[in-house]
Amino acid sequence: MHICIIPARMGSSRFPNKPLAPILGIPMLGHVALRCKLEPLFDLVAVATCDQEIFEYCASIGVKAVMTSNRHERASDRIQEALIFLEKKLTEKVTSVTMVQGDEPMVTPSMLKTALSALYSSKSNIVNLCSEIETIEEFCSPNCVKVVLDKNQYALYFSREAVPSISKFKGKIKPLKQVCIIPFQRNFLIEYSNLPPTPLEEIESIDMLRVLEHGMNIYCEIINEKSWPVDVPEDIIRVEKALSTCPLLSRYIK
Repeated sequence: MHICIIPARMGSSRFPNKPLAPILGIPMLGHVALRCKLEPLFDLVAVATCDQEIFEYCASIGVKAVMTSNRHERASDRIQEALIFLEKKLTEKVTSVTMVQGDEPMVTPSMLKTALSALYSSKSNIVNLCSEIETIEEFCSPNCVKVVLDKNQYALYFSREAVPSISKFKGKIKPLKQVCIIPFQRNFLIEYSNLPPTPLEEIESIDMLRVLEHGMNIYCEIINEKSWPVDVPEDIIRVEKALSTCPLLSRYIK
């Protein structure tokens, strides 16, 4: 059984109340959840939240929501709590959990399918999607999580700083950014959440560094599809323009 869990909370320091910010007249979280529900590989799509407003909104659009603790610092820990709750009510065994961040309104079924396929073809415990960074502004932005890979597409490091060195790489390689569509093998998600947080994870505020600092691998699948997350209010304009011509809209907006 494959499930998708979307972590979302209202208390973003960079963009308060972000999940319910309207994009083309629909709260951002609605775009994320309803687009994830378009992927038939998922037996269940649910939102994990600590906010009653989000819980009630999900109910209004027919999306399952799970209330979680408000003490989680990492989205991965939030979805692990939701997984444990959901499993008490499921009759089938969960084999994989795909985390899709609630600020990824450009997620598509093909991205989700690619991520799940990579989880099994790479025989990895966890996969991250990533894509090329298109502008120097994005490369230098701390809101954009950069990822550096080895020759076999396993992550070497994630950072909010510009890596590799902006003054030295001179276009020799294409810098990559994390796309927050992250499938876990079910048992590995439980293991991850039981690991103690790590120094670099806390410094960079990036979940995946806990995996690397504990000596484990993350396979990264590079995609060509464009995906711009919403980190700050100004990002809404770019995402609205992109979504306004998206053919998926008619499949979930009536």
